[in-house]
Amino acid sequence: MTQEISDPVPVPPAGSPLSGKAALITGAARRVGASIARMLHAAGADVVLHYRSSADDAAALMRELNDSRPGSAALAECDLLQVAQLPGLVAAATAAFGGLDILVNNASTFYPTPLGDIGEIDWDDLVGTNLKAPLFLAQAAAPALHERHGLIINVADIHGLRPLRRYPVYSLAKAGLIMLTRSLARELGPQVRVNAVAPGPVMWPDDAPDKALQEKITRRTALKRPGSAEDVARACLFFATGAPYVTGQILAVDGGRSIAW
Repeated sequence: MTQEISDPVPVPPAGSPLSGKAALITGAARRVGASIARMLHAAGADVVLHYRSSADDAAALMRELNDSRPGSAALAECDLLQVAQLPGLVAAATAAFGGLDILVNNASTFYPTPLGDIGEIDWDDLVGTNLKAPLFLAQAAAPALHERHGLIINVADIHGLRPLRRYPVYSLAKAGLIMLTRSLARELGPQVRVNAVAPGPVMWPDDAPDKALQEKITRRTALKRPGSAEDVARACLFFATGAPYVTGQILAVDGGRSIAW
């Protein structure tokens, strides 16, 4: 695990709602994670960008953020499936900016596991990244977050509430993450708030289903259009800046997919 930061660290612009706050975002190099990092950073937060293998993308994002506000972004590499490494990840994030206020558990794996073809490696990977890692990372980060009256945001999925056909292991892992969100809210309150964002059809994965299926899913949303990574990031910003009396809640960002099933 490595961590980099540029010096010196300036004071963010006056009036930034997250000025003086530090956030660790897992899976921050690309896609939704990168959008969350940009959104929190634009609100004044210093951000630690976790990545596993997307080193070039993570470094490019760090440069982008530091160009706009020098010394405000750092890198941390870690394999989240290696539970023994997670305290070190938290320690690196805390050292980067002198504390930790926000943990965003965004890193995820997603692929089909049709019944009959499920292997133990699928279970270990999907449950490991989507449930086990968030639990143990939250446990490792709890003391630092407690000290700063911080916040955990878990990126769940509407399919943690309604299973996605051919994705039983992924669906149950996200269901577990939703329950973990509620459990941690009870365990860590009142000092630490814990909430989750549950995206719907937002940013099709690189191995996305065919266009016809995408259009079919989109038609089944109340808003009849797909969402964006920025929609998820705005929900995270809401939890970080506009919801001081909200904990243990799951916010669907799905265009109404969950009500138009």
